[in-house]
Amino acid sequence: MQIMARVEARTYEVAPSAGRLTESLRDIGYDFQTAVADLVDNSVAAGATRIDVDIEFSGNDSWVMVADDGRGMSAGVLLEALRFGTRRSYARNELGRYGLGLKTAPLSQCRRLTVVTRKSLRNRVITRRTLDLDLVRESDSWLIVEDAASHAVSVAERRLDNGPGTVVIWEKLDRVLPANRPDGGWARRRMASLAKKTADHLALVFHRFLEGEVGVGPLTISVNGEKVQPWNPFAPHEPATIRLPDQEFEMQHAQGSGTVKLRRFVLPPKDAFSSLAEWERLSGPLKWNRQQGLYFYRASRLVYWGGWGGVRAIDEHTKLARAVLDFDTDLDDVFHINVAKMKVAMPSGLKGMIERPINELCLRADDIYRKAGS
Repeated sequence: MQIMARVEARTYEVAPSAGRLTESLRDIGYDFQTAVADLVDNSVAAGATRIDVDIEFSGNDSWVMVADDGRGMSAGVLLEALRFGTRRSYARNELGRYGLGLKTAPLSQCRRLTVVTRKSLRNRVITRRTLDLDLVRESDSWLIVEDAASHAVSVAERRLDNGPGTVVIWEKLDRVLPANRPDGGWARRRMASLAKKTADHLALVFHRFLEGEVGVGPLTISVNGEKVQPWNPFAPHEPATIRLPDQEFEMQHAQGSGTVKLRRFVLPPKDAFSSLAEWERLSGPLKWNRQQGLYFYRASRLVYWGGWGGVRAIDEHTKLARAVLDFDTDLDDVFHINVAKMKVAMPSGLKGMIERPINELCLRADDIYRKAGS
């Protein structure tokens, strides 16, 4: 019998270029408001009850700050959190996923990220660490800086005077402000516009948290000192809103199976709304026709909406129809959740299962729309 000798393969460790990789990770798919929302995910996971977003215009010294009253981090945990692809694990239905958001979300918009945190109520020790892309590019190393003071950092430290929490600061806003006139009128107007868009986005994406449906109590979010009011796309408080029976579908995944819940709503026509103002408000950012369709919720956080996911086409006559697809994080791979948590792919098996109840919903909405029109 011939005995085959085991051959040990020679291996090589090839570390990526820090300078090149960090630059490429900036284009992972965020826009300004989805980048802020990803940081809000972290704050929610840290047990925050209040989150303040401040967008400060000051030319080249402009900054963005996301502050929370959550548990805070120790120096060691903070350093690990600033690692690309942190080694920490995620509990079921925790809003984080890839261990990238704390870094990639802010750096999609800025070149300098600082995290200031306080963990203990009794101990007033405040820890701050900075990731600066210019330093990373210059050194071609994954360097984190401890001593990085600025006016924004001082503001962040004062926020933590009264107790634990974390503040994330964006500086060097190269993808927010124009390089040639960062202190001009256009730049100022852009920052103001981004504040409004961010408030609207958070009002929709986290409406269940703001309403107190998720967690121990309502979450409070403010943008530039103004409290964000939840925007629930299904008008549950309108007396004329129709809710069809809920349905559940079982989906298989690598570790077993999970449940997808379908909730269906027909919103009232214009003359059946409680007021014209409410009709206008419920039209949503995309307005009535494009606001119809499926709303995908991952762990109660809205991740994608608009359109019918390939089940049917958008139609003027079905613009009052809106439906929820709720799933837990154990189905992330089935829905192909991306890093920015703003896109999903409809599983082919699910599409076949929901086609009939979605068509039933749209027929009901079509009927109500036509009767209102006549």
